[in-house]
Amino acid sequence: MHVIDQPQPAATPIPGIHHATWAGRDQGLHGLSLWHQAMAPGAATPPHAHDCDEVVLCIEGHGELDVGGTCHAFGPAQTLVLPAGVPHRIVNTGAQPLRLTAVFSASPVPVRLPDGSALELPWRS
Repeated sequence: MHVIDQPQPAATPIPGIHHATWAGRDQGLHGLSLWHQAMAPGAATPPHAHDCDEVVLCIEGHGELDVGGTCHAFGPAQTLVLPAGVPHRIVNTGAQPLRLTAVFSASPVPVRLPDGSALELPWRS
């Protein structure tokens, strides 16, 4: 068992998205990854899907989850459940940063664009 100091999310090449991988392959995990992200007001993830299950807990702020053109509003203490292969996009719809903690059932986390091509992440997962 390891105790790890969790870094604050750092800016990424994706506009408005700050990211920190809190646990994953660098900590010896193969079937689990833990991310923490902060999204600026108006920021959004690109549309994408994962080849693994994803669960996202909204810590702070308000957002919208777009799944297949259907949008679902969410806020603090709500959980987004995204089975493997479900294309989605997360948007910060609030005036404050949106803080999210996400758990994935893989490490590294496989990410695909809607056309099925691989999306290379600008951080280690």
